[in-house]
Amino acid sequence: MESVIKARERLAKFPLIFAKCSKQSAVYAHCVLLKEEVKKDDCAKEFKEFYTCLQSAAKELKTKI
Repeated sequence: MESVIKARERLAKFPLIFAKCSKQSAVYAHCVLLKEEVKKDDCAKEFKEFYTCLQSAAKELKTKI
């Protein structure tokens, strides 16, 4: 049961993590929406920036994603 409690606590922090990366998520979403057909690595740079932000925000909140 302890693992379930930890998972719920971690999931409860997700909105905070995503809120800290709203700018990067908007840039990534904009890139994806501009494509007629999204192919692998079309928005790799934007995704990497978004993912790096998510990792930093999670580390700041002492959790993992």
